[in-house]
Amino acid sequence: MGYDSHRFADNRKLIIGGVEIPYEKGLLGHSDADVLCHAITDAVVGALGLGDIGTHFPDTDPKWKDAVSIELLKSIVELARMNGYSVEWIDSTIIAERPKLSPFIEKMKSAISQTGIPAGHINIKAKTNEGMGFIGRGEGIAAQAVCLLKKEKP
Repeated sequence: MGYDSHRFADNRKLIIGGVEIPYEKGLLGHSDADVLCHAITDAVVGALGLGDIGTHFPDTDPKWKDAVSIELLKSIVELARMNGYSVEWIDSTIIAERPKLSPFIEKMKSAISQTGIPAGHINIKAKTNEGMGFIGRGEGIAAQAVCLLKKEKP
């Protein structure tokens, strides 16, 4: 299981699932702050039993400043492959009051599939927080993901 959240910030692009979403603000983070890719990356790393996203891409390392999160996910999918696994299924949820994300879900699946996870093995849901909490107040966005790995034959 993976989770990520980021607050909104001015003068940033909003990147979710590897797709630039037209919106007046972006998400604040050391990298491009792609909450969906971060949650999926965290889920894959967790399924492998190899810590979390911060273990592999610490925000204290200048090397990851402004990193493209879909590329980070791609490297973790490759790490899974090198450890004898393939990503069999991703189920994820983006939680955002605004902007409306459902029109971008198919583009997100297509972008994420470029990491080596087949598009047909990716499920993305977009939900609101019904006006509650930091998400409901429009202060940021969160995402959750679960990952099922398949052990490949040697």
